[in-house]
Amino acid sequence: MSKDEFMQRVGISLGGSASLRERAAGAAASNKTSTIAEILAEAPPAIREDSLKLVQRLFLTSEQTPPKAVAFAAIDSGNGCTRLCAITAQLLAENVSGSVCLVEGNFRTPSLPNLFGVDNHHGLADSLRQEGAIRGFAKQAGPDNVWLLSSGSLRKDSVNLLNCDRMKERIAELRSAFDYVLIDAPPLNSYSDAMVFGRLADGIVLVLEANATRREAAARVAERLQAARIPVLGAVLNKRTFPIPSALYKRI
Repeated sequence: MSKDEFMQRVGISLGGSASLRERAAGAAASNKTSTIAEILAEAPPAIREDSLKLVQRLFLTSEQTPPKAVAFAAIDSGNGCTRLCAITAQLLAENVSGSVCLVEGNFRTPSLPNLFGVDNHHGLADSLRQEGAIRGFAKQAGPDNVWLLSSGSLRKDSVNLLNCDRMKERIAELRSAFDYVLIDAPPLNSYSDAMVFGRLADGIVLVLEANATRREAAARVAERLQAARIPVLGAVLNKRTFPIPSALYKRI
């Protein structure tokens, strides 16, 4: 199956946006904590509008039972998955009365703490090693109904925790403690971690980057997910550029 056919089945397109590295660098330079609402406010209108379409398609549809826990995973690194996941969490929180927990599932290169300008010392990895209610490891990320569970204190062997029974228990606790759980997972083309979260969640949203994600890579990932019986809930073509029509360009 080609990437074009795959996107026709489950995908939508998002406009271009500043990269996560640019956003994180800005937060670090100003040494300022950013709320999830501020991140959304800084996103271009096209990003906000198309992210809202994703929220409506996944969570607000009346045609089927909406998912409660969703993993977001890019095909390759740098595809804008983390920022998209954060914006989707905020838009979902604005359109539902329940609580939303944004989870850092990337134990390789965690990015959510940098995006929000917060410390990453107490989170998911700590909850796998320690006792206590899962909500106690999360932080509020702006509005009362939006929470952030960072990856927490990471060690060399932290990745091994992903496949332990304790992870299943903690994801089950997240489902009980929050109405919606959105997990930012590592890229599928580099690691198998996202497959773990895809099995524990209700499915995966794939993130592809326009003019960067290779057709063959997207097809291989789709085949792996299908073989593992992990539902693909949607696909997003991120960082798509919108060419200016020549007639309009002449007027600029």
